[in-house]
Amino acid sequence: MYRPSTLAMYDLVAFKINCRFLFRVPVSEVVAMFDRNISPDHLDVGVGTGYFLDHCRTAPRQAITLADLNEHSLRHAARRLARFEVRTVRANALEPLPLPKAAFGSASTNFLLHCVPGTIRQKAKVLDHVAACVRPGGRVFGATVLSKGVPVGTAARAAFSAWNWRGVMHNAEDSLEDLRTELAARFPAHKLSVHGCTALFEADVP
Repeated sequence: MYRPSTLAMYDLVAFKINCRFLFRVPVSEVVAMFDRNISPDHLDVGVGTGYFLDHCRTAPRQAITLADLNEHSLRHAARRLARFEVRTVRANALEPLPLPKAAFGSASTNFLLHCVPGTIRQKAKVLDHVAACVRPGGRVFGATVLSKGVPVGTAARAAFSAWNWRGVMHNAEDSLEDLRTELAARFPAHKLSVHGCTALFEADVP
């Protein structure tokens, strides 16, 4: 779904419609999470359109590394964030990232995990690979849309069923409890908050 033609409409559909009416998470809460956690040398994994990096209060000389499997998303986000020092890396987040270890002060995986196949336990490899690129004491944060252990409205439930069937999302078995377990296993200091059926997580890299 991440093609030039769809990326042009992505922000409207994902953040003005889906976040508000289906996921029930205020976009302002996600922007605020970026503001709280982003560092001058940031890694963004699963870049989408670069919306949140574009809207958060980053410094003019912010250095950003964008990592994604989709070349269209990388090019789109890099153009949008051209005012920063931007590097793009094509990578599969389920595999070790082709980046230096402990090189970044922060990393985000925003609205990525619900698109990754597998159970939460299997998807948690993404957290391992991302955290490996962040210095001890740095921050890993993000958001994901869950199907279990959170309030899911009728419209959202219907949308999840269709999107999981099409392979757009893979969150049919994703639960809040499983996410909590995997975060706790990796990050002794972390925060998990729920807005609608969306979980926001913020963690210190030990």
